[in-house]
This record gives sequence, structure tokens and C-alpha cells, in this order.
Amino acid sequence: MRVLVTGGCGYIGSVLVPDLLAEPDVSEVVVLDSLVSGTPRSLMGAVGDGLEFIRGDIRNYGDVESAMRGVDRVVHLAAITGASSTHDRREETFGVNYEGTENVVTAAGKFDVETVVFASSCNNYGRAASRNIDEATEPDPLNPYAESKVEAEQLVQEGAAEYGFDATSLRMSTNYGYSPGIRFNLVVNHFVFRGLTDRPLTVYGDGNNWRPFIHVEDAAGAYKHAVFHPDQWEHDVYNVGHSDHNYQIADIARIVADELDDSLEITYLEDEQPGPSYHVNFDRLSETGFEPQWTIQEGVRDLIDRFNGAQPSSQPISRSLTIDV
Repeated sequence: MRVLVTGGCGYIGSVLVPDLLAEPDVSEVVVLDSLVSGTPRSLMGAVGDGLEFIRGDIRNYGDVESAMRGVDRVVHLAAITGASSTHDRREETFGVNYEGTENVVTAAGKFDVETVVFASSCNNYGRAASRNIDEATEPDPLNPYAESKVEAEQLVQEGAAEYGFDATSLRMSTNYGYSPGIRFNLVVNHFVFRGLTDRPLTVYGDGNNWRPFIHVEDAAGAYKHAVFHPDQWEHDVYNVGHSDHNYQIADIARIVADELDDSLEITYLEDEQPGPSYHVNFDRLSETGFEPQWTIQEGVRDLIDRFNGAQPSSQPISRSLTIDV
């Protein structure tokens, strides 16, 4: 099996690529990345005979077509991220997230790819009053990032119908935790770094907005599971996370403070916009056989260990800048 990972040098890709390379059924992983936000450092330890790297832009169809030749399955991660920052870069966001996805779908159809797994987001739900948001809930995107993801999901569904490949879109929870391509404009990671450098944890608004959270290793695991077992991911879209891992942002700040130092200051900027709020249901995900393993507390402790230079010790028991708050 040859697997293409777009955006393979990014936050999730830097975990997913070596995981795929470790699979005996995978003969080669092709990484397509522009290196605009990613870095080759993310692939350290993964470069070898089983990896083909192509530097290219998914907005350029020729780059996508070159990467797609001879590929069996695709994980499409490449995107403009940092939802709140995309208000000032709408055209670029749609160029990458929508037009880039259109190129991926077209090339996948041309080369008879078997499976396409698309990286979408629970951010699509906006500010929802319900505490039980499932995949039937109508998206209400509040920023260009989410708008482009909603429209790109439709492209993937239409492409599957037209070309006959298996396809699903994973509406991912907010990521956190260590990866070689770690991002620090994500709230958990940002709070841990601020706390370790003796700075207050700053919460926008009253901190009562909800988010579901998922460790980056679990996120990579979900994409891997979907690309290997498309028959178990039979729906067009899935919320990806764990129902017990819906938290209010104020709770996240308290968890980080508890793991670091109870005296750590938490400040609230009441006049600032807190961003989207969504409390998500993950019942459909349970039908696939995939279940996240990490807890927030484990992920925070692991980050603390890594920052402190200690051997990372916090592993899930059951395992074998603009801030997005």
C-alpha cells in the first residue's frame, strides 16, 4: 500500500507519518508539504527508503497530481489552521482549504485512489447551545477556517459519489500534546508553556465556552484507523474525540494550574471574544472500533516532562500568537 499524506510535516502529520511507515502493509508513504508552516525537522527519524517527500503546494494541481501517482490511499491534512487568525486571511484560507481539497479530490479520481480521509473540524459547529452536538447538527461556521472546512467536506462527498472512492471527513476535536511538529497556538499547549515560564494563564471572556479535546497521538490514530479500515468508517462525517473530554476553557486552565502549581494565576479578559463553543457527542465514532486513549491530565504531564527535559513518563494506561480558545 502507498499512502499519500498531505501536510505530513505538520502537527498531526509528524505523528502519523512514522506510524504509517511502521505498518508492514505500507510499502511507501508520500508526503506532500509546502513547508510554509511545517519543517523537515518534523520528519527526523522517519526519512528512509519508505518515505518519498515532495515539496509542493496543494493549490497547484500539478503538484498534487505528481504526488498522487501510484497512490492507493490518501490522508488529506494540509490546511491553513488557527481558526481565529483566518478572519484576516480569508482568500488564502479558501485557496488552501477549499481549492486545495478540490485538487486532491480531482487527482484521487483521476488515479483511481481507493480511499480519501479528509481532516475536518468540530470548529464547524460554531457556538451551539446544545450539549449533545452530533453529526446531524447543522454546522454554523463562525470563521473562514470553519467555512472552508464545511464546503470542503461537500467536495469530498461529491468526489466519492462521482469517482467511486471511499471517503470520510473527520471532524476533529481540539488537539493538544507533544508531536515533532508541535503547535503552541492551541490552548492546552499554550497554557502549559505559559505556566512553565511563570506567566498567568489568560482566558478570553468568562471561560465558559465548551470544547472537546483530543491528544495529537489519538488524532493521528484516528486517521490511521480510517485509512486502513474504510469499511468501518462508512459515514460521510464523524466527530472524533471522547464524550468525557468536553471541557470549558476555564476548566482547562485549572487542570494545567493543578498539574503545575496551585498558585499559578489565571486571568480573565471579560471584554475579549471567547470564540466558538461546542459540546460534542461522539457516539457515531464508537461504531468504528476506534477510541481515544489519552486524557488531558496525561497529556499535560507529558508536555511538562518534555519541557523539563525529563524522560516522558505519562503514557495513557490503556495505550499499547493567536490562541484558538
